[in-house]
Amino acid sequence: MCVKKTLVFILLVIPVLSFSQKQKPKFLPNYDKKALHWGFTLGLNAMDFILYPSPSAYMVDSIYPENTTIFPGFNINVVSSLSLHKYVTMRFLPGISFGQRTIYYYKNTWNPETNDLDRVLVSTDQKLESSFLEFPLIFKYKAERINNWRPYVIGGFNLRVDLSAKKKYDEDKPINLRLTSADLYYEIGVGFDFFLKYFKFSPELKLSVGTRDVLVHEAREGRPEYIQYVSSIDKLKSMIWVLSFHFE
Repeated sequence: MCVKKTLVFILLVIPVLSFSQKQKPKFLPNYDKKALHWGFTLGLNAMDFILYPSPSAYMVDSIYPENTTIFPGFNINVVSSLSLHKYVTMRFLPGISFGQRTIYYYKNTWNPETNDLDRVLVSTDQKLESSFLEFPLIFKYKAERINNWRPYVIGGFNLRVDLSAKKKYDEDKPINLRLTSADLYYEIGVGFDFFLKYFKFSPELKLSVGTRDVLVHEAREGRPEYIQYVSSIDKLKSMIWVLSFHFE
């Protein structure tokens, strides 16, 4: 009896919901009929590394690298969007982003009681700041519009140039690592378009992963005591999470 009542209720509610969906006024009804759109983006980022320790990092009396702390940064971009198809647009979003990543080092010591290595944190952590010029080329696949919103997915590439990358070590700072200036990232993400009365607002979350080793494997000259900071890392790749808010 309860099942029958539930089915009757659903059959009665569905037409009401459908009617209410149809009656909802649409903002910017002709938005998708225009081929080209402009706007801007404000965003937050969390920069990180994909760190591959070298074999020497597992030896006794050596140091072991690890990145554990993520600091928030921010992004500013210009949006240019070209419609290629009803469901596909190509987007170019040049801009600039700022952030910081920290690598911690641990001293390997042998513990005879556990017959294993113990790691003790070394006081000299490496804080690496980055200021990127960004040139992302993104393809956006959109779902069918539902009243004033629709979901979408994105994929593409982003060329980033780090303006904070140094050609030489700064002898006045205790930073014993250097990063290369340019890297090509692949990017994937999801988002939602919300059509408001005067503009389209789109929150979006994406993952950006670098394709090359960004560590400069050249240690400080004349500072052999710091060579382990570089030699303990086999490869260092960049990874960035970005939460963007597009206004178009």
